[in-house]
Amino acid sequence: MTLDRSDIITLIKYVRAQDANGVWRDGVATKRDVFCQAQSVSRNEFFLGGQNGLRPEYVFTVFFGDYDGEDVVEYRGAVYAVYRTYHARTDELEIYVQRKVGKHGTEDAPVTTE
Repeated sequence: MTLDRSDIITLIKYVRAQDANGVWRDGVATKRDVFCQAQSVSRNEFFLGGQNGLRPEYVFTVFFGDYDGEDVVEYRGAVYAVYRTYHARTDELEIYVQRKVGKHGTEDAPVTTE
């Protein structure tokens, strides 16, 4: 079965890098666009994730060689944190994400109770 990888996601990794003046900076974003197949997570993934404090939303299937351990994904203007990956087939990798807010899109929003 051939996947329809016609969607695009932006993979984001925060690294330590030198700026134009040669000063080392932490948290410099490196971004790259890759083709993917995007779909909602299964009901089972959603409920099991919820039981473990996660908020699963999407699974992106990409070419295995396109992924380099990025922790953040941008898709259609929203930022998501990677919570797990799965090497599905020889050349495919599934990236499971949840919506996050905060610095670099990786910190949980504060929980409020009434």
